Amino acid sequence: MVPLDSEGRINEAELARYIEWLIQKGVHGLYPNGSTGEFTRFSADERKRIVKIVCEVSNGRVPILAGAAEANIRETLIACERYAEYGARAVAVISPIFYKLGQESIFAYFKEIAEQSVIDVTVYNIPMLSTPIDLNTIERLSAYERIIGIKDSSGDVGLMTQMISRIRPQRPEFAFMTGWEAVLVPMLAAGADGGTNASSGVVPEVTRRLFDLFHEGDLKESMTIQYRLTDLFERLLRGADFPEGFRTGVEIRGFEMGSSRQPLSGDQQIDRSELKRMLHCLIADFDLVDRPQYCESSSKLPTSSDRAAKEIARQVAKELSITSDPE
Repeated sequence: MVPLDSEGRINEAELARYIEWLIQKGVHGLYPNGSTGEFTRFSADERKRIVKIVCEVSNGRVPILAGAAEANIRETLIACERYAEYGARAVAVISPIFYKLGQESIFAYFKEIAEQSVIDVTVYNIPMLSTPIDLNTIERLSAYERIIGIKDSSGDVGLMTQMISRIRPQRPEFAFMTGWEAVLVPMLAAGADGGTNASSGVVPEVTRRLFDLFHEGDLKESMTIQYRLTDLFERLLRGADFPEGFRTGVEIRGFEMGSSRQPLSGDQQIDRSELKRMLHCLIADFDLVDRPQYCESSSKLPTSSDRAAKEIARQVAKELSITSDPE
């Protein structure tokens, strides 16, 4: 997400501070100019400036996957060249927007980009905001060396499973990322490599912890976090017109995001205040911010000390059951 100042311009200092914070909190990579980053509300020059700032602040510490969703192939390829110069690892490209195209047209679009791009490309499938890319098209596109992965925001675990089953035997290095954190653990279990998730911009410690627990083999604990993360995600996503809830969440974490370039009516501004109160309580459940007095008691995510205490209690109970007289 991109902070804006009182004049609606990119707040570059705050953006740099936010990027640094995300890296320190453990994200594996950064994704500027995505849907949550409101890329359509910035000019082409502003989008390039955003990517340049992200690359400069990151300075090679984490890879950058830069959104390169421009209006046509020519502008997309120009963005690809510029982002490669800045040091991005790859670009993400969605299927053409506005026009409803068939799968052959979508294939031809990505094929031309794959053949001309100077930087690696990930296909971005986001059916809620652009023409869906079907399984056969994705499989055909995976044959191009320059196309190195897919970000799928459909939330369809079955589709992810089929993609991996068909593509991984031919392209073991092909990256499968989910953009729908409500099913992050199920996607990882299906074989996805990770997630490019909006919630990671709000609670990066939580998504990183979930990822680590899953790869440590602790499915039960990772699912405990998944349930709580899904609750937060739904409130962030549906509490206001997307992505206003996520901007609000970042503000709660201590950043001056400013007003979005999408104007809000008076009623929406009132609703946003209530949304902020609700989200503050939910984020406080993860022990990431102080809990305001107005929050009702809720089911907090177990902390490491909570888990340790429960394990000790289980061990004590087990020993008592062994040593106690049955009567």
